[in-house]
Amino acid sequence: MANIIAFLFGIVALLFAIIGFIPFLGWLNWFIIGIAGIGAIFGFVSSSNSGRNFCLVVMAICAIRLWIGGGLL
Repeated sequence: MANIIAFLFGIVALLFAIIGFIPFLGWLNWFIIGIAGIGAIFGFVSSSNSGRNFCLVVMAICAIRLWIGGGLL
């Protein structure tokens, strides 16, 4: 059950991440990292690794986007 919740948090974060790739909306990635982080916590609790890994990938994508944009853009 926790794995499904982690996947749901990851999907929501990924949908917001698509919006966060628009120029001048990069600040949204800070919010997305938090959402995916909550999903990763649920993924750590579950016995399966797939939901956790999905959330960690979304977090990495958003972190790279923030790094490229200087943390704000």
